[in-house]
Amino acid sequence: MSKRDYYEVLGVAKSASAEEIKKGYRAKARELHPDRNADNPNAEAQFKEANEAYDVLKDADKKAAYDRFGHAAFEGGMGGGGRPGSGGFHGQGDFASAFSDVFDDLFGDFMGGGRAGGGRRAMRGSDLRYNLRVTLEEAYAGLQKTINVPTSVACDACNGTGSEAGTEPTTCPTCSGLGKVRAQQGFFTVERTCPTCNGAGQIIKNPCKKCHGLGRIERDRALSVNIPAGVETGTRIRLAGEGEAGLRGGPAGDLYIFIEVASHPIFARDGVHLHCHVPVSMATAAMGGDIEVPTIDGGRSRVKIPSGSQSGRQMRLRGKGMPALRGGGAGDMYIELAVETPVNLTHRQKELLREFEKLSEENNPESSNFFSKVKNFWDGMTG
Repeated sequence: MSKRDYYEVLGVAKSASAEEIKKGYRAKARELHPDRNADNPNAEAQFKEANEAYDVLKDADKKAAYDRFGHAAFEGGMGGGGRPGSGGFHGQGDFASAFSDVFDDLFGDFMGGGRAGGGRRAMRGSDLRYNLRVTLEEAYAGLQKTINVPTSVACDACNGTGSEAGTEPTTCPTCSGLGKVRAQQGFFTVERTCPTCNGAGQIIKNPCKKCHGLGRIERDRALSVNIPAGVETGTRIRLAGEGEAGLRGGPAGDLYIFIEVASHPIFARDGVHLHCHVPVSMATAAMGGDIEVPTIDGGRSRVKIPSGSQSGRQMRLRGKGMPALRGGGAGDMYIELAVETPVNLTHRQKELLREFEKLSEENNPESSNFFSKVKNFWDGMTG
């Protein structure tokens, strides 16, 4: 059976660039991979065919010969690519060469990046978390606060290299600085972390005595943090580059500050709104009057209590709540009344209350309504 045109196999035009050819092969490799086509008996053969086509077209000399002579260029010793006609596939060594060219494109981000070319493999520092507790007043007004953060900073003795002064790390002979090694397993090339350098790509023969080759040391740092007005429990503030220092001169991580707003003895918070539970006397609730309540900004507001107010009645003070974190004004403050029953009455007070109760039998509409419902309920049960 005649062999298919290599450009047709990869689904690209004959005028395709090297990048377009690689892109075409990458798409075919994903589509035809045997592990993803268990129900397709032809997938493995098509997969090998795509590898064979890419092995020729990725090489400028082989591509030129193929463009001029077609498949005949690699038959009878004309080309340097083996005998694809003998079995439709170049063999495991040629496949590994073809597949490794797109391995980094397929898995580079997952495996930690593409090929490194032998340079120093610096590692980014870890992100840090700092829990900061603030008062409700501080959350209302915002503040500038200095915190002490235990973290890792670049070693000043070796400038973060991990090597003793006057020496430099050497390239790992096992992985040639890549930090990973490849092993052939059947048709596949598997990458693993280099066992010699543990992925660093370098070997430090003379470790810095101060940081023991890590390139960083432990130290407390004082940082000034701006806490915006309106923060609430769970608010997260990110300080870029203020986390743990990277290994061997790598970039630092970030510092995340998690805010916790402490509970308040007077105010209860609900988003941008505040609630204040205010006790009032029986006389004030019955006759009405004015009371003075505190506000979160430290001020005072006078509130008029309507006559006949009951426990649980709410009144709103507009704009006296918490500021919105990202602008948009402030919430409201809600006053909830709690009518207080007097305790430890004197004999005279009890006499006055009994007299008052006799005179106010018609002044308790809620009680009258409730007991009327109770009487109807009991009458219905006995009936």
